[in-house]
Amino acid sequence: MAILGNIIKGFIDVKDSLSSEKNPIEEQQDVLKKLLTKAKDTAFGKHYDFESILESDDMAIAFSDKVPYFDYNKIQEEWWYRLQDGEEDVTWPGHPKYFALSSGTTGKSSKRIPVTDDMIDAIKSTGIQQVFALSNFDFPADFFEKEIMMLGSSTELKENNDHLEGEISGISASKIPFWFRPYYKPGEEISKIDDWDARVQRIAENAKNWDIGALSGIPSWIELMLQKVISHHKLNHIHEIWPNLQVFTSGGVAFGPYEKSFNALMGHPITIIDTYLASEGFVAFQSRPETDAMKLVTDEGAYFEFVPFRPEFIKEDGSLVEDAPSITLKDVELNQDYVLLMSTVSGAWRYEIGDTIMFTDVERAEIKITGRTKFFLNTVGSQLSVNKMDDAMKHLESEFSTKIPEYTICAKRGEDNEFYHCWYIGTEDNLDEKQIEESLDNFLKQANKNYRVARSKALKGVKVALVNPSVFHEWSGANKKKGGQVKMERVMKEEKFKEWEAFVTEQ
Repeated sequence: MAILGNIIKGFIDVKDSLSSEKNPIEEQQDVLKKLLTKAKDTAFGKHYDFESILESDDMAIAFSDKVPYFDYNKIQEEWWYRLQDGEEDVTWPGHPKYFALSSGTTGKSSKRIPVTDDMIDAIKSTGIQQVFALSNFDFPADFFEKEIMMLGSSTELKENNDHLEGEISGISASKIPFWFRPYYKPGEEISKIDDWDARVQRIAENAKNWDIGALSGIPSWIELMLQKVISHHKLNHIHEIWPNLQVFTSGGVAFGPYEKSFNALMGHPITIIDTYLASEGFVAFQSRPETDAMKLVTDEGAYFEFVPFRPEFIKEDGSLVEDAPSITLKDVELNQDYVLLMSTVSGAWRYEIGDTIMFTDVERAEIKITGRTKFFLNTVGSQLSVNKMDDAMKHLESEFSTKIPEYTICAKRGEDNEFYHCWYIGTEDNLDEKQIEESLDNFLKQANKNYRVARSKALKGVKVALVNPSVFHEWSGANKKKGGQVKMERVMKEEKFKEWEAFVTEQ
């Protein structure tokens, strides 16, 4: 009998029943006040006169009026560079002990995003909130005794002057509390291995010694790890070695494109729980099984604003135009794409995280990630967002009975000087590229009126090249690093696309 599991489950159930209903809008107002109050004596707080914002009749409006938008390049060039020089009290009190390295999906070199003690505390508190939310999923008591495979970047952080650097998943895992360590796999020793292939090999070798009940990580890298374990032990599916696996906590990207290929590795269906942990903070997590949307974390160290995602508000590099209008949580609407802005306890202010989101439930503040501002394809007016591209891949999976975990696209001129959408689609099946082109084109015409109009004018057609999904993983490894927070570029500019095509040719 799962005595410990029953105790843990009972505690979670009691804690959940005692929790009172919270108002996300009021929580956000409190968070903004706390952020401004704590940072008012920093260089940033003095420059933008946080004192006067705190004294205003409407803090939210005063804040948006006084403080401009910042993307990484702007805040790094104007403020965060001073942190790397060892300066204190720049955009947040003190000096951060950690910097999260994030090349994102578009950057050529790593961004260095400050991670303060306050942010680490906020991430821990949000993690506890997520654990308590498991009471909504009605898992059996013995689930709470199983081990959890957390596959992120290496926890072996690099020293740089007076701080440590690593990806946010590595920083978070390195701060795991003592009581959780017996449950945490692959364990501290293996997690410190920097080389992805070597780390996954060690996981495969040790897999039979663990009783894994849950997985956590980015879908593409979790899939590769599972494939390695299955291959190493000559299994039909992962449940032959981890029979008690019940949950996958997915993060970093939308799970939809990976659903079919992921499920093919299972012996039976498991529960998928989405999370949204970015280098800038823990943004949201799925708190109930009735939806696959995620609840914004409105009470732990981050204040959110939202800009309607429209072409006229977005520059070519994906950043916002200066006069793009922003709104707060109280004014958001359902089924509208928004650019997400964050102000945080790590000293990010009105920061463009680069993601677009959509509200599925305003009262509960539940969202879905719909794409990236830099992955919005608007060449010749096609206005294709990542969620529409993901939908198109699901359509192809269904029509051609295949699995498409990865893809990338570029709008470029062909030899006839006409514009084409050039797709590289990852699949292991031998399919007819012309049939794929026709089906893809027809689906997008029906799903997106702007695409349909573009196809009748300046967008000449669609070109498709099918490649093995492993090519995408090797590209990530060659250009950034395997594993961790690394995600594939869904949309590429022509210069990068030339590099991609040359890489594919070499494989």
